[in-house]
Amino acid sequence: MSLSGSTHDSPALYLRFGPMVLRRIRDFYAADEAEEVLQELFVRVLDKPQAFRGESSLGTWIYGATTRYCLHRRRDDDPDDQPLYSPTATLRAEEADQERQAVLFEKRWRFIDEDLVLIGIYYYLDGMSQPEIAELVGSPRRTLGARILELDSQLHKREP
Repeated sequence: MSLSGSTHDSPALYLRFGPMVLRRIRDFYAADEAEEVLQELFVRVLDKPQAFRGESSLGTWIYGATTRYCLHRRRDDDPDDQPLYSPTATLRAEEADQERQAVLFEKRWRFIDEDLVLIGIYYYLDGMSQPEIAELVGSPRRTLGARILELDSQLHKREP
């Protein structure tokens, strides 16, 4: 399966994945900016169809690409004191300890390795399970558990 070809043309991709992608973008941006980011993202995805290698489902890949795009855009364009997630987005963490970790993650994400930031977004802010995250990041479940422990350790270091 690839992005090029009749089954993955621009209108079909947009109709199929646009609502999911827009929901994800709204986790990072207010509604008025989210539409602009959505357009930018789809242009990038359609300009580089070879980026989709078929290692996961197309939906999983687009979800991960959306998260990475928003992360990079926020890092490049936003002031350092802005939270990673949009002020209107809600933390989905259910347990008090995980919610505290999510708040700490929000404060320190800029000082952590990008691969760990992606894991942190999925784990602390999205409340995803470890198997779901492992599929998104293309990591064995056992390795992911070690990466979450590494992230936890980095969150508790003093800021640089």
